[in-house]
Amino acid sequence: MSLTKVYDAATVFRHLNGVLNVYKPAGMKVIHVRNAILANICKGLNELEQREPRKLSEDRPLLGTGTAADSVFHNMAKNTDLSDHILASGSRYLPADIRCATVASLGEHTSGVLLFGLNKGLRQSSRIQRNRPVRIYHVTGRLGIATENHLPDSRITVRSNYKHISAERLSGLASSMQASHQRKMYELCGVDLQTQAAYELACKGLIRPADNSQPVLYGIKLIEFERPRFTLEIHAINETEDYLAAIVHDMALELRTVAHCVQLRCIRHSHFEVGESLLRHGWHLPGIMKNLRQQKEILKSHPEMLKEERIELHG
Repeated sequence: MSLTKVYDAATVFRHLNGVLNVYKPAGMKVIHVRNAILANICKGLNELEQREPRKLSEDRPLLGTGTAADSVFHNMAKNTDLSDHILASGSRYLPADIRCATVASLGEHTSGVLLFGLNKGLRQSSRIQRNRPVRIYHVTGRLGIATENHLPDSRITVRSNYKHISAERLSGLASSMQASHQRKMYELCGVDLQTQAAYELACKGLIRPADNSQPVLYGIKLIEFERPRFTLEIHAINETEDYLAAIVHDMALELRTVAHCVQLRCIRHSHFEVGESLLRHGWHLPGIMKNLRQQKEILKSHPEMLKEERIELHG
């Protein structure tokens, strides 16, 4: 179906609903991303054709001084509420007119996929949040230097030798950590990993935490190693920036060295991928409307994101 250009602000605003996938830059807070998007939406709406001022009732008198200037003014303002004119009331659309909420937040140092629900899309975004889909990260660490909070903007506390670290040792440790976290999930469910009950539990679907307070790690593997830097691909739920940075720190300690996280990038949130994210130069009204249509097709192709059978992990 061909698309029709619309120049009426009210019509565009009525269709401003759904899930928005934007690319959050590193070093920018989520609240600043939200404010920038809402400001650009309102700017675009206010540049479109606006509705006419409200009309007054026919029998309402217009007050004046009786001069010739008043007669001209009366002709202009006949049956028109001048208090509703855009020059008197100001911009028609303000950021407060748009309902907007994040599906899951990202830390200040993290870049990548960030989902927003706009207006009627808030219902969809809350359902996605309740289902707690897996997010995938590329986390880059640097060996040999430790910082106070394991992130690059903090004071250096320790330096250590890292010449003995190899890709094989890092990859083996990542596999061991993944197996340990998977075993812990089944233990919290009260089943042994080597039993038929564990197999039946795995067939029912992904084991997910019952609330947002418990981070769960589903997968971790080494995808790049160029000493002193290395990159991990991490699959997790309820993760935070500090949690991912602590994983890099703990892995280095296991290998008898130190490390800190230099880059965090969310490349996927459920079926929403980083390649479809709206870049910063595209945070304008036409780009946002196009992105809303694209994410709508993704939700239509994967309806399980809004209603998913899952096993809840308690404990």
